[in-house]
Amino acid sequence: VFATRAEANLALFEYIDGFYNPRRIQKRLGYLSPIEYEEKHYANQATTEQVNLKLRHPALTS
Repeated sequence: VFATRAEANLALFEYIDGFYNPRRIQKRLGYLSPIEYEEKHYANQATTEQVNLKLRHPALTS
């Protein structure tokens, strides 16, 4: 039993963070942590969007 809602929220956060551990490397993610994998994904996505924009509208990117 928790004395306050804040105490319960903190306990829940600590449980979820410990269970999912966003810093631990994962074999399924190419031996990256979930945070590193997500950063790499969004960086690749941004690069792809820039390339597509240059291909579709070369005058806008010169």
